[in-house]
Amino acid sequence: MPVPTNAASRTRLLIADDERLIADTLALIFLKEGYETLAVYSGEAILEELEGFQPDLLLSDVVMTGITGVQAALAMQKTRPSCKILLLSGQADTGDLFRESRVQGLHFELIGKPVDPCVLVAKLKEMRPAC
Repeated sequence: MPVPTNAASRTRLLIADDERLIADTLALIFLKEGYETLAVYSGEAILEELEGFQPDLLLSDVVMTGITGVQAALAMQKTRPSCKILLLSGQADTGDLFRESRVQGLHFELIGKPVDPCVLVAKLKEMRPAC
């Protein structure tokens, strides 16, 4: 769900979670924090939005049906290497997915769910590229 914005110079944040309420709520929170946001609901949708939206940051759930957040992040690193990636997971079985990404030489940061939105805001401010 695109969230309208009026500032072309905002940091672009792509948010992916298969729970629509979570993705949409995070998009609104970060819009209020000054980001240009776009919420999507699958790993496939992340890949579809890479060219059109061209995110500076990706905030993605790890476990989604179809393409996982890790798989989408790996693909994103190849096409948009400057994009910073923060992954979220509420499930304990994400270790194998993370090990797979590290074997390929890529390192993503993982935060466990549930997470306080203030923690996410602070973390993404740390990661935000200079515009």
